[in-house]
Amino acid sequence: MSVPAESVSLVSRIHLAFDLRRGSPTMEGWDPNTKSTLTKIPLLTVKAGPRDGGAWAQRLKEEYRALIAYTQMNKSNDNDWFRISAANSEGTRWIGKCWYVHNLLKYEFDLQFDIPVTYPATAPELELPQLDGKTQKMYRGGKICLTLHFKPLWAKNCPRFGIAHALCLGLAPWLAAEIPILVDSGMIKHKDDAAPSTET
Repeated sequence: MSVPAESVSLVSRIHLAFDLRRGSPTMEGWDPNTKSTLTKIPLLTVKAGPRDGGAWAQRLKEEYRALIAYTQMNKSNDNDWFRISAANSEGTRWIGKCWYVHNLLKYEFDLQFDIPVTYPATAPELELPQLDGKTQKMYRGGKICLTLHFKPLWAKNCPRFGIAHALCLGLAPWLAAEIPILVDSGMIKHKDDAAPSTET
């Protein structure tokens, strides 16, 4: 007997909400707002990676549904902060923009990542190439350093977590922690400050 995907998703969401409420050790590293947002992002059901043919196509549909829901949620909360889309027809390369507002100024960055062949067991490595070498919380190539809480939570929720969850749990907290430090230390400048002045 097969179980409808909606039922599986609802059960998974209940388990995730229960873990968040009881203070699961894997959720210690996130603030209440991130936890609340996470429970509202649709969970995925198809366990497939880029080498899985038709199942991967189904997984991509779920990824897009979750990303659209997350984007709409952010817009309705006046917290719109990224745009991404697949850069190839296989859905293995993603590009876009993300931004962070600090002291009423918007700092925008290129965002890119590849889907690992072992996805969804392995999370994508999110890259901000413009910030490469500007912070210790980054690997070569602009790949952001995720918290030690991220990998256990991702592993526990495979295949329910997808790209939207990686952005919520990985990139959003990273931007909130690192961009103010980079701005205040002068490592990055706002585009208006970086442009040469034409006044004499």
